[in-house]
Amino acid sequence: MGNRLSKIYTRTGDDGTTGLGDGSRTSKDSLRVEAFGTVDELNSAIGLVRSFATDKSVDECLEQVQQQLFNIGGELCMPGMTLLEKKQVGVLESQLDNFNDTLPPLQEFILPGGGYAAAHTHLARTICRRAERRVLSLSREAELNEPVLRYLNRLSDLLFVIARVLSRVDAQPEVQWDHDRRK
Repeated sequence: MGNRLSKIYTRTGDDGTTGLGDGSRTSKDSLRVEAFGTVDELNSAIGLVRSFATDKSVDECLEQVQQQLFNIGGELCMPGMTLLEKKQVGVLESQLDNFNDTLPPLQEFILPGGGYAAAHTHLARTICRRAERRVLSLSREAELNEPVLRYLNRLSDLLFVIARVLSRVDAQPEVQWDHDRRK
């Protein structure tokens, strides 16, 4: 394979448009660009989580997730392309179940936090929810690979569970929401 990025700047986007993987151009604020841009932001946030996470199983899981997020970004950037396989949703569900089985049941909502790794994982979870919303908006005007929305939905759940795991790894307490505090 040749050099994919031989020149970083092209000046072609100076007019407010960007190139898609199929060679077409679109506005930088289009739903498509917003969708794959938010998936890219999520991937970066997960990279930040990985830099703080000390649990090897979490790191390995999140590396696989990052690979799949590149596939999703590629699909969103190349209309009609399918890169994410349906089985990847099942992989996420299995990982989610495995991590969740190690945790005590929740009695109440918890506040985002729990140490650097857990707090950054909660932030990645909220970015994931935004990515899901952006992809949903795009799906109303363009045909997308059906597993993409399901993958993002499961991923936000997985990130919530991983935040709980990382709180325990770092010996940080989970602070429960005090719904009576408003009184």
